[in-house]
Amino acid sequence: MDTVERGLIHALQLDGRASFRTIAEVLDVSENTVARRYRQLRNTHGLRVIGLVNGQRLGYVQWTIRLRCTPEAAGSVAKALAARDDTSFVYLLSAGTEVSCTVQTRSSEEQEALLLHKLPRTSRIVAMSAHLLLRGFVLPDGWRGLAALTPDQVDHLRSAPIDPEDGPLHLDEGDKSLLRALNHDGRTSYSDLATATQWAEAKVRRRMAALRRNGILQFQLDIPSAALGFRTEARLWIAAQPAATVSVGEALARHREVSFAAVTTGATNLVAAVNCRDPRDLGRYLTERIAEVSGIATLETAPIIRTLKRAGSLLL
Repeated sequence: MDTVERGLIHALQLDGRASFRTIAEVLDVSENTVARRYRQLRNTHGLRVIGLVNGQRLGYVQWTIRLRCTPEAAGSVAKALAARDDTSFVYLLSAGTEVSCTVQTRSSEEQEALLLHKLPRTSRIVAMSAHLLLRGFVLPDGWRGLAALTPDQVDHLRSAPIDPEDGPLHLDEGDKSLLRALNHDGRTSYSDLATATQWAEAKVRRRMAALRRNGILQFQLDIPSAALGFRTEARLWIAAQPAATVSVGEALARHREVSFAAVTTGATNLVAAVNCRDPRDLGRYLTERIAEVSGIATLETAPIIRTLKRAGSLLL
C-alpha cells in the first residue's frame, strides 16, 4: 500500500464516519482520489467500517473463551461460534485443535447457559476455559500498527472525547433499525439510513449523534492484518505478578505489535493479540520486546492459523 492508502486506513480508524472531503483535506489529495482508493480497498482487501453496539453500556459483560477440540472438530466448532450474534474475534489456533473467541453475555442465565450447558455438551470439545475481561489497555480501534498520519493530521480527524451520560438506556425499534444498517456498513449514507428507519434524515443525524454521545454506538475499522503486511498473528496468555498486572498491560499497550490487551480472570491474568510481519518478527517480539517487560511470570503463545470472525454482530 502507498502513503495515501495507509493514511486513509488510519483516518478511518480514528473516525469511521469521516467524510471523504475531510480525509482528502488531511491527506492533501482530491476527494475523488480518496473515494476511489476506499472502493479499491473494499474490493481488494475487504476493508469495511462497521457500527458496533458497546455492550457494556447495555449491561453486557465480555468473556474470552479457549476451547480445545478433537482434531477433526475444531473447524466446525469455530464456524458454529462465528455464526453466533454474541461472538467476535473467532480464531483457529496452534495446530488447528484450539479455538479462541470473545463472547458477550447480558445476564447470569445467559452466562450459565453458554458456559455450563451449550459449549461443554459436545464430546468434540475436550477442554474449555473462560476468562472474564475486566479492563482493556488497548482495543482494536486503538492499534498503533495502523498509525500513518502526523500528530496534526490526527488532531484534525479525531473526535472530541465522549463522556457517556448516566441513567437508563432504552433503544426503540427505530434505533435498532439504524444500528443494524450501520452494522452492515458503518458508512451508509444518511439518506439510506432514513429509508431503513423510516425517519427524516435530520432525525437520523440527531439520533446517531446521541447514540455516539451515550457511548452506545461505536465505529470500528475492519481489515485483515495480512492486507497491511502483518501475516503472522498470535494470542498471548500472560501471568503477571499481581502488583505488576497494570504496568505490564500498560507496557503492552505501547507496543505497535499489540492490537488488543486486557486484564482477565483465571490462571493467567492478561490476554493480548499480537500482529507481526512474519514468524521471525514474532520470534524477535517474544524474545526481545516482551522480554524487556518486568513483572511477567509466565507467557503462553498460540499462533493464529485462521481467522473466522473479527468484529461481531449487533447485540439487539
